[in-house]
Amino acid sequence: MLKKISRLFVIKTRWEAFLIIYALALGACQRGIVYLGQYPGWGGKLLFLACTGSVFMAGAKILDCLKHEKAARELEAAASSTSSPQ
Repeated sequence: MLKKISRLFVIKTRWEAFLIIYALALGACQRGIVYLGQYPGWGGKLLFLACTGSVFMAGAKILDCLKHEKAARELEAAASSTSSPQ
């Protein structure tokens, strides 16, 4: 039962990754708007830029990890199919 629940918290496809990145972007923009209100001028704009920039970095890392995990699974599958006696 715990395995089924834990699978809910694993990003398995690019579509799921894009949904997560979208949610991160919404939260970052909301936080940036708050910063613009609290720190008028260049300070607020820089903090807004930092919020949105972090989403770009996190999104790139998520997509890159999915690509590497897929390549590792394919390599493992190829290795297991060639090493099995026929």
